[in-house]
Amino acid sequence: MAALLDILQEMIAAKGPITLADYMELALQHPEHGYYRAHDPLGVAGDFTTAPEISQLFGEMIGLWCADLWRQMGSPEAFILLELGPGRGTLMQDALRATAKIKGFHAALRLHLLESNVTLRAQQQDKLANYTPVYIETLDDLSPQPIIVIANEFFDALPIRQFVKTAEGWCENLVGLTEGRLALTRSPPQPGLLMLIPEAQREAADGTIHEISLPSLSLLRQIAKHIARHGGGALIIDYGAAEQTGRSSLQAVSKHSAVDSFERPGEVDLTAHVDFGALRMVGAAQGLTAFGPTGQGDFLQAMGIDLRAAQLKHRADAAQAVAIDTALARLTDAAQMGQLFKALALVAPDLQPAGFP
Repeated sequence: MAALLDILQEMIAAKGPITLADYMELALQHPEHGYYRAHDPLGVAGDFTTAPEISQLFGEMIGLWCADLWRQMGSPEAFILLELGPGRGTLMQDALRATAKIKGFHAALRLHLLESNVTLRAQQQDKLANYTPVYIETLDDLSPQPIIVIANEFFDALPIRQFVKTAEGWCENLVGLTEGRLALTRSPPQPGLLMLIPEAQREAADGTIHEISLPSLSLLRQIAKHIARHGGGALIIDYGAAEQTGRSSLQAVSKHSAVDSFERPGEVDLTAHVDFGALRMVGAAQGLTAFGPTGQGDFLQAMGIDLRAAQLKHRADAAQAVAIDTALARLTDAAQMGQLFKALALVAPDLQPAGFP
């Protein structure tokens, strides 16, 4: 959206470079021109495809994970089932179909959705109307009840800041103007940045990049506090390494291909790898127990996805069987989504979430 590009160029020209986090926030969530605010980015006609859109198998495994955790929680008569960024509602639709025969589970759940995209909200309402979903803007809107949180490819879209180690000290990557075009620039060394760099990394080699998503840490801290007070757990599935690699993970995608991150703000998807190590630390600080991160493929196979695929193939024709095998491989194979995507569970003490050793 050229309008957002103009807004950013005028802002930077007037006030100077902005943080990468501010750039991502405006590009993705600007009230009028933000990428996630109106259009549907999913599927073949969109910019990317998520696991729930690949196969019903994914959402079904998530549903079974939720039901198992609910039972371990003592099968409370009322609990919040919250999905962050529920896309088209496909994951939750498949999850709830898979758990329809688990006695008491549906009667107990109070479905909550955190979603800012009005187009996707309409699709979610269509698929999940029978469960009367409650939309929330912030976690402050939650009632004091046990909770199970699902976040699939949600944290990767939250804004990050990038810090770079140089011979002069730590600097920050900023978004400025170069010959009138948006581009990365670098701040002077700032001693105060050390407070945002883990102590073990402060003497890293020159050129090392450290990324931090303050919105991710803040949101997870709220979730962890709620779980610590009222019981439950959270399942986070996203892409990234168990620990940071020291390289930039910022990427932009349009029509299923990588594109320039600064050329068309508001028109392309911007994401960064999730720092699972940092999320684990936030959960632990609130007294939660962390499991993982483990590869998505290992998690799904531990949940029984191979058996469920075999059941579906038993009732399928030849073409459908091939499609099931193709989808299964895409979700679990190490060369596809199986290892790049990770699963992390953060649960109240004494709970043992399914799918994790």
